[in-house]
Amino acid sequence: MIDFDHEYQMTINGGLTTSDTKIEVYNPATKSVIASVPDATKEQLDAAVIAARNAFPEWSRTPLAQRQADLIKIAEAIEENAEELIALLTREQGKPRAGAEWEIYGSALWFREIAKQTLNDEIVEESDARRVITRFSPLGVVGAIAPWNFPVLLAVWKIAPALLTGNTILLKPSPYTPLCSLKLGEICRGILPPGVLSVVTGGDELGKWMTTHPGIDKIAFTGHTDTGKHVMRSAAGTLKRLTLELGGNDPAIVLPDVDPKVIASQLFWAAFQNNGQFCNATKRLYVHEHVYDEILDAMVEYAKSVKIGNGADPSTQLGPIQNGAQYAKVIEYIDDCKKHGLRFAIGGEVDAHARGWFIPITLVDNPPEDSRIVSEEPFGPILPILKWSDEEDVIARANKSQYGLGASVWGKDLDAVERIGSQLQAGTVWLNEIHQYSPHQAFGGHKESGLGCENSLHGLMEYTNWQTITLNKQVGF
Repeated sequence: MIDFDHEYQMTINGGLTTSDTKIEVYNPATKSVIASVPDATKEQLDAAVIAARNAFPEWSRTPLAQRQADLIKIAEAIEENAEELIALLTREQGKPRAGAEWEIYGSALWFREIAKQTLNDEIVEESDARRVITRFSPLGVVGAIAPWNFPVLLAVWKIAPALLTGNTILLKPSPYTPLCSLKLGEICRGILPPGVLSVVTGGDELGKWMTTHPGIDKIAFTGHTDTGKHVMRSAAGTLKRLTLELGGNDPAIVLPDVDPKVIASQLFWAAFQNNGQFCNATKRLYVHEHVYDEILDAMVEYAKSVKIGNGADPSTQLGPIQNGAQYAKVIEYIDDCKKHGLRFAIGGEVDAHARGWFIPITLVDNPPEDSRIVSEEPFGPILPILKWSDEEDVIARANKSQYGLGASVWGKDLDAVERIGSQLQAGTVWLNEIHQYSPHQAFGGHKESGLGCENSLHGLMEYTNWQTITLNKQVGF
């Protein structure tokens, strides 16, 4: 078991280290400082990269079966420390127990399932004269930059495939949520050889150093689209490989044949899971005019029953906004709605004297398509609900976005559901369900929602180079 009471330190080359300068970490439910973590220096990053490069040759030659076994050991260690990790995740991120439990046990599941994956050599030709195969070789050193909304699971989405394919990896967690990641680094110290996994903490400067560092071969990043563009520009100097999982403005389309009272709770959680701080949250809800009023009323009633509070309270269903900067951003969207005279069906009034960064559930009643709340990504507990009547029109409205991460369609007419879903421009389209993920299911974005994908064999390939080897068997010399 890992000691969760001592100082938070970085893992570099198999050892624990700190720095002279620190970053304070807050509990978003109380705005109180709960820990301080190292603010890594450029020299410490260089040391982590050198350790990763030194560890790479042996790790890449380690038999796949051994690397798979090590991933299973990490999963087991996460489960052994699950209660402490769940409590810590709630304190630093704000999510209630159920969400924290889903993320921590989900992280263990991801390690187990990724460990089952294999990229077999592709036999292009096999004859008496020649053999041609294409194999998948590791890239080298991976730099992983994880976000604050799902800080553990979205780090694991990068760590597990990188390790399985024979790469070494450096993880930079968000400075808002670094605590569980630092503990994950400690967990892995007892399992992986030194240098194979390092965890370094810091702010924006550390991220810039990583994306330009000549010793890092790939950046795997999850975060805002604008930041992703900066990552892409920074990585261009050394032609780093990139996986970018970026923002979304996911539409949901509701057909007229649904039962409003039955579907209201599903639509609510499609939008408000993790307090709307979710790249794949429904951010635009298009409801057919025949059921619009009934669904709006049902969602308002359901919202009134949902308890918002400190995630440490077992009865809490929605926690706070994770950090002050995001809190201010969501308030900006609420103020913009007020400025333009938009109607709130519920919410819209923020208690400025609340102990934590809490914002009430807010539903915006049929705002204009060009309003900011519809065209942008607020990343918080505010949802525009819009009317539609014409199928072709609603598909066009749903697709009219720079983003294309996820989408969903809801209805009893399965032909209509599939017909509409097939025309939506998104990396994942859920039909009569939402937020179903799997280590074996490709996840990526269209348009400005990302580059490449995570999970599945397709995602695994992103941590490899394609290498074709030819053999002339008829040696004439």
